[in-house]
Amino acid sequence: MDEEQWKKELYKKAQTMGIINDPQWLNRLNEPIPVWAVLEIVLKLVDIVDPPSKSYD
Repeated sequence: MDEEQWKKELYKKAQTMGIINDPQWLNRLNEPIPVWAVLEIVLKLVDIVDPPSKSYD
């Protein structure tokens, strides 16, 4: 698998997991992303891995 195919596979996995949802990212895989976008992805990932606990009250 070449590097471009690897990047596309990463995108597809992240999209399937709900980490990213913007289809335009597929065409921008080689561009740098702003810090706010990294933070949004990290926060979504944290919610997936460790969802906020809900009160049973």
